[in-house]
Amino acid sequence: MQVKWKKLLLYLFITLMSEILLNFLGLDDLADYSEFIFQKSSLVLLSSNTYSYQ
Repeated sequence: MQVKWKKLLLYLFITLMSEILLNFLGLDDLADYSEFIFQKSSLVLLSSNTYSYQ
């Protein structure tokens, strides 16, 4: 497998600059949302334990 270094570095640079800019502007939640949208699907197991004290 051959890594395309120029493309990888460009992607990392753009991602880092957008994170810094959006964080500075207070819009970092927008970047987090885009990461949520583009991440691969995974199974999430939620457990809720409810305790009743009487």
